[in-house]
Amino acid sequence: MRTTAPKAPRNTRGKILDAAFEEFYKNGFQGGSLNRIVDGAGATKGALFHHFKGKNDLGYSVVREVIQPHLEEEWSDPLAHSADPITDLKRIFRQCLKKEIGLTHGCPLNNLAQEMSPLDERFRRSLEKIYTMWRESLAAAFVRGIKAGKVRKGVSPNKVAAFIVAAQAGMIGTAKNAQDQGLLKQTSQALFDYLDSLRP
Repeated sequence: MRTTAPKAPRNTRGKILDAAFEEFYKNGFQGGSLNRIVDGAGATKGALFHHFKGKNDLGYSVVREVIQPHLEEEWSDPLAHSADPITDLKRIFRQCLKKEIGLTHGCPLNNLAQEMSPLDERFRRSLEKIYTMWRESLAAAFVRGIKAGKVRKGVSPNKVAAFIVAAQAGMIGTAKNAQDQGLLKQTSQALFDYLDSLRP
């Protein structure tokens, strides 16, 4: 998924959200600094607390208003009408590889899930909502692919969707840890081989 906040002009609340996304992405939620967030947004702590009840509320809003729309734009929307999800998924993965997305800091969604899901139930539910939406959009694309004859019959769209989401999280996480773009390309090719095995 995309790993930078949008650059379009935004109001104070939007600027705080963008700055918070960058801060949490680079330093983790627990390591994130409200001082750096307000500095990055060109705002004040008073403005931050006017819009958000506290750091946790800001984090929940980042998940809902920044990370979820980015994931939808990067992964769900391009597959919304796809009848050939294998071809389209490979294209999306290749685009991400060209951008070297996630190599330095990983996947924002997965980072927060790993850090905060065991610690905060509301974070866990908010993040799981995104994972569920992602799996459902993939499964729907594979249902259309089967009907269009681009995916072989007998394939379980729900199982394939669950595997792809889990595989991507693991691929980006291991590449982040190794700081190795070659490893990400290698695992992506293995995923492509798996996707090709789903063709009729």
